[in-house]
Amino acid sequence: MNSISRIFCLLFAMVLAGGAQAQTVEVKNAWVRATVQGQKATGAFMQITAPAASTLVSVSTPVAGVAEVHEMKMDGEVMRMRPLAKGLELPAGKAVQLKPGGYHLMLMDLKLPLQKDTTIPITLTLRDSKGVQSTQDLRVPVLSAAPAGQGAHQHDH
Repeated sequence: MNSISRIFCLLFAMVLAGGAQAQTVEVKNAWVRATVQGQKATGAFMQITAPAASTLVSVSTPVAGVAEVHEMKMDGEVMRMRPLAKGLELPAGKAVQLKPGGYHLMLMDLKLPLQKDTTIPITLTLRDSKGVQSTQDLRVPVLSAAPAGQGAHQHDH
């Protein structure tokens, strides 16, 4: 085998190995809460199942100046929201719910109102157990409330 053939075979093997490492997660029931004029923040929600243990380390979207993975949790008598600095752990094969009142994606410094029945792009950045990062692009519908059957707690006042 000449050197050019060896290089070609090596490059081909690297491409195949890289493709095998690309990991995608299964995303179900994704939605973003619609906003009104002047509202600068909203949440995005979904169910994520990773085939292998990984971490959702960040999120981005062109419609927001800041997008973060957040958690809402009781702190004594007060419900507090905070970004997850180390990301959200995604255990292998287990569905993780991002929902109002729990884990969610916080979209802040919105550049425009998010209108019901439109979609927005969201990119998830994941890191596998070996530290390899990958991204997954989504088109997420904008809704005024959780889709039917989502179990999101709704109040009418």
